[in-house]
Amino acid sequence: MIVPIPKRPWQRHNDASINPLRPIMPKSMTRRLGWQDALLLVGGYVTLDWASHIHRLHGFDVTPWSPAPALGLLFLVRHGGRAAPLLALAIFAADVWVRGVPLPWPLAGTLALQLTAGYWLIAAALRRRIGRKGMFIDRRGLIEWVTIIVVGTLFNSLLLIAGLALTGHLPTTAGGTVLLATWLADAVGILISMPLLAMLLDERSRSRLRRLLLGRESLSLLTTGSVLVLTFVAGRMTEFKYFPVLFLPIAWAAARQGLAGAALTIGLTQIGVVLATQLLSLSPLTLIELEVLVLVLALSGFFIGVVVDEKQRLNAELQQTLRLAAAGEMAGALSHELHQPLTALLAYTRACQQLLAQGDSGDRLRDVIDRIVAESQRAADVVSRLRDFFRTGTTRLERIWLRELLSSAASRFSAQAQQQGIELLLQPAPPCALLADRLQLEVVLRNLLANALEAAAERPPAERRVRVSARQDDAGRVCITVEDSGAGITEQMEEHLFEAFHTSKASGLGLGLAISRAIAEAHGGTLAAEVADHGLFRLTLPIEEAVTDAA
Repeated sequence: MIVPIPKRPWQRHNDASINPLRPIMPKSMTRRLGWQDALLLVGGYVTLDWASHIHRLHGFDVTPWSPAPALGLLFLVRHGGRAAPLLALAIFAADVWVRGVPLPWPLAGTLALQLTAGYWLIAAALRRRIGRKGMFIDRRGLIEWVTIIVVGTLFNSLLLIAGLALTGHLPTTAGGTVLLATWLADAVGILISMPLLAMLLDERSRSRLRRLLLGRESLSLLTTGSVLVLTFVAGRMTEFKYFPVLFLPIAWAAARQGLAGAALTIGLTQIGVVLATQLLSLSPLTLIELEVLVLVLALSGFFIGVVVDEKQRLNAELQQTLRLAAAGEMAGALSHELHQPLTALLAYTRACQQLLAQGDSGDRLRDVIDRIVAESQRAADVVSRLRDFFRTGTTRLERIWLRELLSSAASRFSAQAQQQGIELLLQPAPPCALLADRLQLEVVLRNLLANALEAAAERPPAERRVRVSARQDDAGRVCITVEDSGAGITEQMEEHLFEAFHTSKASGLGLGLAISRAIAEAHGGTLAAEVADHGLFRLTLPIEEAVTDAA
């Protein structure tokens, strides 16, 4: 609570607001408020108010930085109206212990209730606008949080100053300055402190915070300390012209660790600024100017952090989507593998029925049962491979003869090529073997051949051709080429050809080539398209050296 002491000189004060983030809160439901929470709210609020009660503006109990309301807002967001009475008690207790209640007790209690009501409205707006997704999940959430805090603290300060003026405890001439000082102090304190406090109140976030402090990334904290020394020791003599250098550790932490790193670094920077101003005995107005700079740096750092977290989240979602799509592709390849053992199982089962009907229970029946077991195991192995890839992306490496791989892939499209009048030519492949997951490579070749046949089918009947060839180079790699007589790839198409969900087809998700490139790279190879007047794709894979010269 900020209570002005009238009839003293005062000066104008300057400060601004906008700051941090962290993907926690609000919860989908208000959490139960226990006695530990009550102690933490009241004790924490009073402690934060006491610790920040410095550099009072010329006769007024207005400080440039008020972090205590951030803690109160967090409890109101997490616990709803249940925390309101405790917050009012905390505000009044801080007024008694820190400031000695310069106003009449009834008025001080009324102002505490008024401030609590204002903070409750801010918390309600946060819960309503941001909802279940969390407060610092994305850029929109960040902007909405900043807006609500800035507008809400302004409204709350207006009510506070109006109450003091109406009761005669604030000179009319001082109203504008005290309003500005009060508003900026609350806004600055909440925007800088709320994300870090939210991290400390959340169990998972605390674990992440510990990892940051104990890991290699903690070097950024040392960098922050060094930059603070440079800023205040060397900068004091140059009107703090080195202050923007503090952006470097903030930006680095945000880029490396996302919002968590940004919140931690900003929090430590703020503490360092306050301690430095105390040790150097800087004026209140100087601290206000520095707080403005901290806010600007923080806003920039947290914007970087939220973008980094968004990108990481989108990449994870994209990887999951690609895995699901790849599993679908694998299922198509595995259906062929399952067909043979299932057909054999059916034949052997019928043979068993016939043998049993004939009363045969000897070696012939046991032999058929053994074959059933073998084919069942084969089918189970195929299904297991799909399951493993679906869950973890696991590959099963095996020796694959290149000629057999290409022949098998081409044979599956021979009927389609004949039906569409396409000449499908498979040139002799070099006698070498690959160490790879056969099913995954079949997925790649299926995608390339399907695209090639589709492109060739658009040409006149006499010009419909698809050619598959392979050559071995001196670097122990084999280059598989799939060419078609289609329209080819332009420079504009090449730029986005392997991007997920990018397709020029009327149907399809545009994932085939993205998955194929991912599989090729997972095998230590590459997949590329060439700009030409016809379709041309090159799949390069490493050769297993031990059998390179085998026939």
